[in-house]
Amino acid sequence: MFDSIYSATGVTTGQFFLMAVVALVSGLVYSWIMSFRVEATKRFFLVTAIVPLAVAVVITFVNGNIGVGVAIGGAFSLIRFRSAQGTADEIAALLMGMASGIAFGMGYVGYGVAILLGLAVMYFLFSTLPIFEHKSMNATRLLRVTIPESLEYSGTFDDIFKHYLKSFESVGVKTTGMGSMFRLSFKIRFKNPSEEKAFIDEIRTKNGNVEVAVLPYTETQGQL
Repeated sequence: MFDSIYSATGVTTGQFFLMAVVALVSGLVYSWIMSFRVEATKRFFLVTAIVPLAVAVVITFVNGNIGVGVAIGGAFSLIRFRSAQGTADEIAALLMGMASGIAFGMGYVGYGVAILLGLAVMYFLFSTLPIFEHKSMNATRLLRVTIPESLEYSGTFDDIFKHYLKSFESVGVKTTGMGSMFRLSFKIRFKNPSEEKAFIDEIRTKNGNVEVAVLPYTETQGQL
């Protein structure tokens, strides 16, 4: 079961299609399992289901040809520049699919199925366990304040921050509205989360009632 189905002399049509069917069915099952823990679109899961087969086809036809392998690697590297940045869950789902695709492409369908579905089950179980959940990280928020360009923003909100926040840190400044406004971003933690509305109201009195947003903080959102 865990031996390669490919013969030493080459890959026959029957062997190739057997590998393709197993890879596709396994990919669909894998994508279905991952859909319970990864928040993404239907198209993402369809692509994830096909990734093991796509990688397997490439590995099968490269088959030790170094020149073709380098060319294919360069072609795949271009995909990064045509793809939106994904979440950690989405990247992990794609990497697991690619790992199994290598096994499928070498004819080890048993290993391919074990890797793909085994990693899916492990991910599902680990994501349900209460580990690596730090309350301090969950309490961190991203504050975005838009102000007119005429307002001097250095230290303008410090008195409000000191009253309502346990900690605050500026993470960037960006112009918006064709340069007529600034967008300030802060990494913050409330002393009392129930005072969020009062906090926002006081900021609005200083920024001229322009947009104020308090969002869950992630490193990706923190980047301007």
